[in-house]
Formats: sequence, structure tokens, C-alpha cells
Amino acid sequence: MDMASEEASLRALESLMTEFFHSHTTNERKREIEELLNNFAQQIGAWRYCLYFLSNTHNEYVMMYSLTVFENLVNKMWLGVPSQDRMELRSCLPKLLLSQHKVLPYFIRNKLCKVIVDIGRQDWPMFYHDFFTNTLQLIQSPAMAPLGLILLKTTSEELACPREDLSVARKDELRKLLLEQVPTVLSLLTGILETIWDKHIVTAATPPPSPTSGDSVELLSSLLQGPVSSKLQSQPIPLLDPDSLQLCSLALECLAHLFSWIPLSTSITPSLMDTIFHFARFGCDLRSTGGLKSKLGPYSSSLFSPSSSNGTGGSASLLSSGPASNSPQPHSGSRVDRAYLGVLAMTCVNELISKNCVPLDFEEYLLRMFQQTFFLLQKLTRENNAHSVRSRLEELDESYVEKFTDFLRLFVSIHLRRIESNPQFPVLEFLALLFKYTFHQPTHEGYFSCLDIWTIFLDYLTTKIKSRLADRDSMLNRYKDALVLLLREVLNRIQFRYNQAQLEELDDEELDDDQQTEWQRYLRQSLEVVAKVMELLPSHAFSALYPVLQENLDVYLGLRQFIVTTGTGQRLTVTAENDCRRLHCTLRDLSSLLQAVGRLAEYFIGDVFAARFNDALTVVERLVEVTCYGSQINLYDLETAVPSVLKPDLIDVHAQSLAALQAYSHWLAQFYSEVQRQNQTRFVTTLITSTMDASAPLISAKVPEKLLLSACHLMVSIATTVRPIFLVTLPAVQNIFNLVTDSMARQLPTEAQVLVCRALSNMLLLPWPSLPEGEQQWMSRSSSHASLLTALTRNYRQLRGMTNPQQRRIGLEEMKAELHQTLPVLRDIVDSISGEATKSRQICYQSLQESVQVTLALFPVFIQQPDVTDEMLSFFLILFQGLRVQMGVPFTEQIIQTFLNMFTREQLAASILQEGSAGCRVVEKFLKILQVVVQEPGQAFKPFLPSILSLCMEQVYPIVAERPSPDVKAEVFELLYQVLHHNWRYFFKTSVLASVQKGVSEEPMENEAQFISAMQAFGQSFLQPDINIFKQNLSYLESLNSKHKLYHKKMFRSTMLFHFINVLLQVLVHKSHELLQEEIALAIYNMASVDLDGFYSAFMPEFLNSCHGVDANQRAVLGRNFKMEQDLPSFTQSVHRLVNDLRYYRLCNGSLPPGTIKL
Repeated sequence: MDMASEEASLRALESLMTEFFHSHTTNERKREIEELLNNFAQQIGAWRYCLYFLSNTHNEYVMMYSLTVFENLVNKMWLGVPSQDRMELRSCLPKLLLSQHKVLPYFIRNKLCKVIVDIGRQDWPMFYHDFFTNTLQLIQSPAMAPLGLILLKTTSEELACPREDLSVARKDELRKLLLEQVPTVLSLLTGILETIWDKHIVTAATPPPSPTSGDSVELLSSLLQGPVSSKLQSQPIPLLDPDSLQLCSLALECLAHLFSWIPLSTSITPSLMDTIFHFARFGCDLRSTGGLKSKLGPYSSSLFSPSSSNGTGGSASLLSSGPASNSPQPHSGSRVDRAYLGVLAMTCVNELISKNCVPLDFEEYLLRMFQQTFFLLQKLTRENNAHSVRSRLEELDESYVEKFTDFLRLFVSIHLRRIESNPQFPVLEFLALLFKYTFHQPTHEGYFSCLDIWTIFLDYLTTKIKSRLADRDSMLNRYKDALVLLLREVLNRIQFRYNQAQLEELDDEELDDDQQTEWQRYLRQSLEVVAKVMELLPSHAFSALYPVLQENLDVYLGLRQFIVTTGTGQRLTVTAENDCRRLHCTLRDLSSLLQAVGRLAEYFIGDVFAARFNDALTVVERLVEVTCYGSQINLYDLETAVPSVLKPDLIDVHAQSLAALQAYSHWLAQFYSEVQRQNQTRFVTTLITSTMDASAPLISAKVPEKLLLSACHLMVSIATTVRPIFLVTLPAVQNIFNLVTDSMARQLPTEAQVLVCRALSNMLLLPWPSLPEGEQQWMSRSSSHASLLTALTRNYRQLRGMTNPQQRRIGLEEMKAELHQTLPVLRDIVDSISGEATKSRQICYQSLQESVQVTLALFPVFIQQPDVTDEMLSFFLILFQGLRVQMGVPFTEQIIQTFLNMFTREQLAASILQEGSAGCRVVEKFLKILQVVVQEPGQAFKPFLPSILSLCMEQVYPIVAERPSPDVKAEVFELLYQVLHHNWRYFFKTSVLASVQKGVSEEPMENEAQFISAMQAFGQSFLQPDINIFKQNLSYLESLNSKHKLYHKKMFRSTMLFHFINVLLQVLVHKSHELLQEEIALAIYNMASVDLDGFYSAFMPEFLNSCHGVDANQRAVLGRNFKMEQDLPSFTQSVHRLVNDLRYYRLCNGSLPPGTIKL
């Protein structure tokens, strides 16, 4: 290879690269260039050209390409490289790095470091014995220390947790080698940080004493014992020059990565911890941010991450990464923001405390760490004349505050239980600091994160108290003041009265992934904290909340005096801008407080009903009063001065008062059953009557939907949860019956109509509490229910005469509208009683019988219209789930037969092939109905099994089997599973007596062909990419094995067992379902353990022999390494080792293409 040809190749490569990245180059041409470059890279000799290119080009694309060739060579082809060439590469790449590192762009330098580390990962210590010592020497040489630290961090990343395929033995060896170096490395890093700190501390000017430096000295002395604190407090933060900043940030980055994988041990010395905490102070120091809020530590994240340019190693496309043009180019004076050192130091601390497993000799260190962090927390939350706590936190680097919050969360969730009882750790003072920190957070997200920490703390406290009931009171007394303070502050934070500026920033329109707005999330998280405090301190919580609610209610109830009647309706006379604004805030707060009161309803029922009765009664009476008031004066209809603001406010308060009352329906139910026993129902009757009086007038199409739905839900709760005997007789309820049966309900929105009909149906169907069967008045209730449904389905039942096109009096569209109107109501009525006693279900079915027959008769008319059949099948599915016993066998058979006849193969294919459509949903619901049928015990539906299996395996399965779309598949397999699980004896006829007498474990088998085709379908699904189907089906097989010993059956063991194991092993080798590797390994163990001898003696040799891409010697090693263990952990370890090493050997043996490609 002469100089001229190298030079020519370089010029050719440069022009190819320029062409590739030019905006006018076509994709076709790009593909050609990429193929040419890929082929060039595959040659063993290509690296010599690349070495020349690297040393002689200024084109960054060419440099990147050359390094990618090296990376590919080292990670994919290393074993095939002649040893002389490997030795040359180990020598010349580090030389190139040492000579060029100052002039190379940062991402090229990082990539070159990674290639050198990749070689170390393959060859250290056997062939590259000075790999690690070279890095340590660089770190110790002042001029080269930054480069040494980059190499060290890359080594930690690439060798401790290697991403590329290595054999398990090599991975273990590398980890062991690195662990031996850890004490040396940590000591070097400590040295660098200490030296820089001490060197600069001498020259730093001492700041003037702070005017409030004397405050909270006692707290500090109790938090921090020993000389550390005095040094921490007394020393000013040094001013570092840019080079020192850069070096410290690199050292801290190395530590953070090392801490992510090294175990907690005494190599992490007190002096190292002290030094890290010195640097953590940079984040608390306002001067260190220089007024800048940098989100990014300029050096580390972007500049010194070894994989910043192309972290995926050799597998990346050779052309994927040119230089990132927008990345800052470093120069010798690059600024690392001083606050960023604080962020990195806290990252180190968090890596250490995120480890749950703490050796005994490390607990002392933990205490010391917590003391030091709380010194910082106090620094962050200390107030002085110049800065409020909030403005101080606002000026700090956001990332630093985030890291600090992370620390607090880790401390409370992992270590508080260890440290709480330690007399040296003052928990209450810590909570006081956390309180200040929480309520001065500058951002909503920061506040949410802190509320999460309080939630974790409250959960911890609740669990601890439940496990130690004896000293419950003393524990609660210890924390009572802190909890009450927390509660009051959280309540203040949700009120506009105290927190208007912040609350107005919250968005209340856009929904997030959880379908809630930012405001709803804020309120929900706050109320969760309130509820957890209520659980611990009910009377304190109630007395904090109720007076505030009262105050706002007084304003709301007092609006009556400002309402005047005009010619067009009623008008609110509050018009002054200031008054309107105050009213708006009061109404918003009232709405939030009503939600809070509703959230606490669960803490008044059950065992504490009697003890907290008076408080609950006070609340419920007040809520009844408020809801009646809102409904009587129709607040939602008022004309107001600012309708766009006040009208929604008034509607919301009215709706929330109904919702809060609904939350107390369980309390009302308990109250009702208590007084019924004592025959003193007068009082509760009044409450319930008033509640119905409040909600009934709102059941109207003229009422805003939000309010209408709240009233409907309240009515459903009274009918379903409280179930008073007198409910049906109330005038308000009678009015609603008349409204619904008079077809006025047709004008209600669908959701409201469904809810109202559910409430009315449940009043008549659900058994009354605490009454014997003889007093349930089933006769009269049954006839009332029949008349209700007759009225509701009047028009629908007339459709029966229109199944014949000649006799139709109305068009198909009107028929469809009637179906869509009626079936959701009927479906909901059945659904709401499906878990109830037999009597309720009998009455329900009697009332519905005719409508069910009409629906079945109409089914063939609409078979070509999936949106209608979807509605019909939803109805039938609910019927089968809730009323199949009441429908009786003959009629059920008729329904199933109708479906089986209608769903021909052509019909199924047409439906399924419209992906994600109503057609697919129809088939899925049909399969769900069949799932219900095959689960039915007894013999009634057994005659259907052959036709169900045939439909499943011969008609539906062939259509979905090869399609990538998961539509319908999940239901097919669920049906197969239910057939097998609930009808095992259809395949395996076992008589207990016979097996005992003969002592034979093998039972005769029937319907073998269908069993085999079902198992083949399961096996086939493991060869497809859909991970959800894979997971579901694997769990089905495991379940059949645990319930019916599937893997032990002779048929399975002799013809299928090893096929399944083979498929599952191949899936692991191909890494196609990585997320499920634990589940797959467990299934392999369960299958193999049926016959472990056979697995080791027959399956393993056969499996290894069939493995392509490995030689005989490697097969022998793979076989030897698979230990003949019987227990699950050892077996799964062997499986993972086999899979890992097989992949590694194939990678090593990857053949190199012959021929040479010239550029």
C-alpha cells in the first residue's frame, strides 16, 4: 500500500462523504454510497487506510467514518484480525490519541477513546497488559489528566456493564479485574478533587459574615456532630479557574458512574465523601451560578460522554453520525458553570443512597452522609434579608434542585426506617426543613415531587403504626404537630384565597396521559395528602377542613339576597369588578373544598362509624342543604355580570356538592341499616327525601350536562348503595318514572338516560337491606319492573314485525337509530344486577325476555352492518355473563346456533380483514360470548364444544394466524385456553378410581386431533413478533400445566415438549422478546423439569448439534457450561449463560467476505 494510493483513497472518501451529506443527493445515490462504504469496512485491511485517513484529514465525516470502521473491526471481527495487526492497533491508536487529542473535535476524541476501550475490553490484561495502567498514568499527569478521566469513565461504562456480546466468563472476569482497581481509582479521584479544593481555598476571599448567620445554630449542632460540620460551614466556596472546573467535573462524572455499579464498601472513604459534599455546596451557592440558570453542564453531558456521538457501538450504521453541528465546540477556556459541579456531586450522592442493600459497616457512613446533606438542606432553606427561600431556590440551577429533591425522595423511601430511631438523627428537625423546602418550590413540578415525598412518608408512618398498635399514640404524638402543619399548608395551597397567583398559572383545559388537566392533577395530589393525614389524625384533619368549608358555604348560601327576578329570568346583582373577582375565587375554593370533603368520606364508615358519627352527620346535613338550595333557585340559570366566568363557577359548585353528597352514600347506607334495626328511620328518611328532592329537578335536557350527570350519579348511588324501602314512593322519584316512561327521556343525552334507567331499575330489582325474603314485596316490584321496561322498549319491540323487507313501515336507518337508543340502556340494566341474587336476575330476565327475542330476530337483518352487530353482540355478551342461567338451555342453544350459522367463513374473513374496525370488534365479542359458554360448569353446553372448536381452529384461526395485526388473535387464544381449562375431560377422560386401581398415570385421550391443532397454534404464536400475544400465551400454557399437569401428559411429553423448549430457546437467542426473558426461562425450566434426565441427555446434545455458526469445540464448551442443576435459579442462570455465549460465539465466527473493494 503506497502513499499515493492512500492519498487517492482519502480524496475519494472525502468527496463521497461530501456528496452523501449534500442536500441535493438523492436517497438512491445515498444507498449506493452507503453500500460501497459498508463493503469497504468489511475488509480486514481497511483499518490501515482508516488510520491514514484519521491522521491526514480535516473532514469530520471522514474521521467519524474511519472510527466506525475501527469500532466494527474491534466489536465484530476482532478474532479474525491477525495478531500482528492487533498489536499494531493497540500501539498506534493510543499514540494517535495522545498526539491529536487537543486538536480533534470533542466527539471524535470521545469516539477514539471508546475504540481504545473496546480493544481493552477484548484484550486486557492478557494481550494488552498496560491498558489500565496507561489510563492511571494519564490521570496522574497534570497535563493529561482530563484525557485520562475521559478514558476512565469510558472504561467504567464499557467494561463494568458491557453492552456488546461477550461471553459470560469474560464479563465476570472484567468485573473482577475492575473491582480490584477500584480502591486505587477512588483514591486518585479523591486526590484530584481534594488538591484542587485545597489549592483554591487558600486564595479565596472570605465573604463578610451574613447578617443572619447566627440563626438556627442549635439545629445545626444537633444535626451535625463532629469537625466535619465546622469545616463545611466555615470554609468559603473557592473560586476555580476554568481548567480546574473542567477537571473537577470530569472527576465527579467518573465517580457518579463508578458508584452506579461498585458495591458499598470501605473503599468509599470518609475523606472522599467529605470532598463530594464540599462540591455539593457549589449548587447551593447563589454566586456560583453567576445568575445563569444552566440546564446543561457544558462539559460533561455533551462534551465528555464517551458515547455522545454514537453510543450504540459497532452495530450503528457507518453513516449515521456526522458531527453534531449544533454542539458547542470546546476550547481551552470553555466554561463549566460552577453550579454544575453541585449537580454532579449530588448525582454521586444519589447513586450511593439509591442502593437498598447496605452492609453493616457502611451504616455509619450513611448517617454521616445524611448529616452532611441536611446541612445543605438547611443552607437551601435559610432565610435572610436579601433572599426569601423561594427566591433563593428560584435562582439555583434547576437541575440541582431536581437532584436534591431526588435525594430527599430516596432518603425517605429507602433509608428513613434505618435512621429514624438513631438518637443522632433529629427526625422532626428534618421534617421541618423538608416542609420549608416543599412549600417554597419555585415550580409546580418541583412541588409535585415534594408532595410525593410526603406521601411516601405518610405511607411509612401508617404502615408502622398498624404494625405497632401498642405505642400508636406515642408515635402519633411525636409527629402530630408536623402533620397538622402539613395539612393546613396543603389546604391553603389549593385555595385561591391564599395562592391565587400560582393557581391561575395551572392549565385546566388540556388533558394529559391520565385524562386529567394540570389543575385536576394538582388538586388530586393535594387531596391525597389530605386524605392520608385524615387517616392518621381524623379529628385534627376534620377540624382543619370543616371551618374553611363553612366560611365559603356561607358566601354561597348568602347569594340568595343578591338575586332579583327580571322579565327574562333571575339575575345576580353582584356586578362590581372587584366583587365578581372575589366571588369567582370563593366559588373556585368552595368547589375544591367540596371535593376534599368528598374524598374524606371513607374515613367515617366501617368500624369508626359510631365514633365519628357527629362529624359525618354535620357534613351530610350541610351537603343536603346546599344541594337543595342550588336546585331550588336554579343557580345554573342565573344571569350574571361575567357569564363566561361566574356561570361555569356556579354550575361547578352545584355539581361538586352533588358529587360530595354521593361520596357519603356508603355512610348513609350504614346509617340507614343502623336505624332500621332500631325502627327509628324518620331522621334518615328526611335526609334521603331531601337528597332526591335536590336531584330530581335536575333530570332534564335543559340542565347543563355536567350538572345533569352529577344528579344522575347521585340518584344511582342512593338506589344502589343505600336502597331505602320508601324510595319508589317518593313524589320526586315518581316524577322521574313518569318522565322516563313518557318517552321524554329520549331527549336526555345517552349517558344520562342510561344512568336514570339504571337507578329506576335498581330501585325495583335490588333486595332491600336487613329485610327477610318474605318482606321484599317481589310480586309488586316485579310487575312495576315489567311496566318500566315495557314503556322503555315500546318502540323497539315493534321492530320485530319488520325483519321482512316487504313489511317494513320505517327505513333501515330509523331501525338502526332505535337499536342504538335502546340496547345501551338494556345492556346497562343487566350489567348492574349481574352479580346480584337469583331473584333479582329472574325478574330482570322476565321483563327483558321479549326484547331479547326481538334482538335475536333482527340479528340476521344487520349482519352486514358491523356497527349495529357490535351493539347487539355487546348486549348478548352482557346477557350471557349475567343471565345465562335465567335464559335457560334451549334459548341459549338457539342464540349460539344463530350466531354459528350467521358467521360463515366469508363473513368472518370480511369482518376481520378490516383492521381495527367495528368488524373486528364484532368477531371479538362473538368469541367472548363463546368464552362464557365454554366456562359454564355442568353438561348443558358441552354439545357445542365440537362446533366451537371447529369455528375457532378451522375458520377464525387460519384468517388471523399469519396476520401481524393483534386484532382478534388475543380472543382466539383466550377461547382456546378456556376450552382446554374448563373442559379438560373432553380431551383426557380420567376416572379417579381407575388411575388409583391401576396405578397408571396415563389416561386415555380423546379428540386428539383438536388438542394437537390447539397446541400447534400456541407454538406458532411463539414464532411471531407480537410480544403481548407471546406473553399471554406463555402464561396460558404455564397455567394449564399448574392446573392440569399439561407438560406431564404423555401426548405432550412425547411429541411436543422438546419442540416448545427449542422454540423458546431460539427466541432468547434471537433477542426478539427481551422483555420476557425471565418468563421464558421459567417456562423452559418447568418444561424441562418434567424429564430433566431426558433434557440433559437427549435434548441438549441435539439442540447444540443443530446450532449453526459454532464449531465442535465451542459446542462442547457450551454443553460443559450448562450445569446439570435441578433448582430453578441455577437452571435459569445456565439458560442465560448458554444463550449469551452462543450469541457471542456466532459473533466471533462471523465470516469475513472475500475480495477487496477499492474506493
